Amino acid sequence: MEKLEKPLKEPGKLRQFLAALVVNLLALSYGLVMGWQSPSTPQLQSSSPPVGKEPMTDDAVSWLTGILCLSGTITTTLLAIIPDKFSRKRFGYVIGLPMMLSWLLIVFSTEHIYIYVARALGGLAGACLFCLVSTYVSEISCDSIRGMLASILVFSVNFGILLSYILGGILSFHAFPISGVIISVLFFITFTFMPESPVYLVRQNRMREAIRSLKWLKAGNSLVAERTLSHIQFQVKEVASTRSAKFSDLYRDKATIKGLIISFGLFAGQQFCGIFAMLSNTETIFRMSGSSLSPNMSAIIVATIQLVTSMLAMFLVERAGRRPLLLLSCAGMFVCHCVMGVFCHLQSLQYEVSAYAWIPVITLSAYMLVYGLGMGNIPIVMTTEIFSRDVTSLGTTVGLIISWGSATIMTKCFTDIVALLDMHGCFYLLAIFCMCTFLFGFILLPETKGRAREDIVDELNGVRCTKNKNNAKHIIGTDSAAHAAHV
Repeated sequence: MEKLEKPLKEPGKLRQFLAALVVNLLALSYGLVMGWQSPSTPQLQSSSPPVGKEPMTDDAVSWLTGILCLSGTITTTLLAIIPDKFSRKRFGYVIGLPMMLSWLLIVFSTEHIYIYVARALGGLAGACLFCLVSTYVSEISCDSIRGMLASILVFSVNFGILLSYILGGILSFHAFPISGVIISVLFFITFTFMPESPVYLVRQNRMREAIRSLKWLKAGNSLVAERTLSHIQFQVKEVASTRSAKFSDLYRDKATIKGLIISFGLFAGQQFCGIFAMLSNTETIFRMSGSSLSPNMSAIIVATIQLVTSMLAMFLVERAGRRPLLLLSCAGMFVCHCVMGVFCHLQSLQYEVSAYAWIPVITLSAYMLVYGLGMGNIPIVMTTEIFSRDVTSLGTTVGLIISWGSATIMTKCFTDIVALLDMHGCFYLLAIFCMCTFLFGFILLPETKGRAREDIVDELNGVRCTKNKNNAKHIIGTDSAAHAAHV
């Protein structure tokens, strides 16, 4: 028997990595959707706009991201109440259609309504893909690389944002969306050759197809595929015997109520710190602040830093801990907003600040750095750890609804806040939000790194736990993988 155990070293990692890359083409396309507004807004507000007869007003521009987030909020809410019984591959094709259609609408747009419909479709596809990609990746990957493959989602979205800034600077308004269409077509072609989720197939009692899928994922190793199939069958049977969580379960005890409050606070704080507004208006912010670099080049620099930081955060979250990183992130964003506020305030008072025009680029770059290290991924990580296992998925979904809803409010009100308080007042307000989130985290957040879920829940219930290194083990299950990255 010992001779048989040696070859069982999780074969097929390269194939699993390839499948993860293919399904994340959807995330890459959504990154383009998120970043599209930044280089496109100056064109839409120019004296000779590429769409419509008149330039877009600030209020109209605010709806570009507002509709995207509102659509995402509604879709995420629907996903929370619809049973998870869809084929992963068919769901992927269904998501790819509105994504492609959203780009085609912009390509052939002649009136603003085309763009608004395109943004609504982009938000719908974005909300669905976060669910699909994280679920599909968690169900096809082995334990040793599941975390790395899940992190490709955040990386792909950030890479799409960077790509949108680059393409927006060199392509015309109607040519840019063609790149999104190309990525969508590439997804449809390549995803056809990827296997169906073996977990889904087992749930449907399609065992022959499940073993065929596992053999592909395990590089043809029949023994490992059969053992994995037995393990999946046991898990599916165990889950089927448990009662599905209801919304009433989210306030059944002290720990769950506290967990819900923490989830609300983290996801709302994530958006009210200004990240979505910053990403959607990066070029506008640099143009208004008088940076010495071109707005497009400044945006590319910021997006590059965000991309690198998303990779760095993957390693730090398991070493530095959740709580310290989140508090550091909030404090850092507070300082960055204050610096930007002072710079813009001096500029509005007619002080000569041209010699310091490098400050906006450095400050927003630092903002993206500290955001990515903590606030960018800690909310989703902690939310999957502070609830009891049976309500984790539901609690995370509710948290994402709060995130989308907060993003809708923030992006829709951003231009109104700038008009009311000027740019410097807007930055001061964002600094206040960051400080409130810092205080919220300092008072309420437990440290969850390296701790068993039961210990965390007991602490939230007010039960004193003695630390035991043998017991302090981070439990990762399929429930935490379902919503791995909103960013």
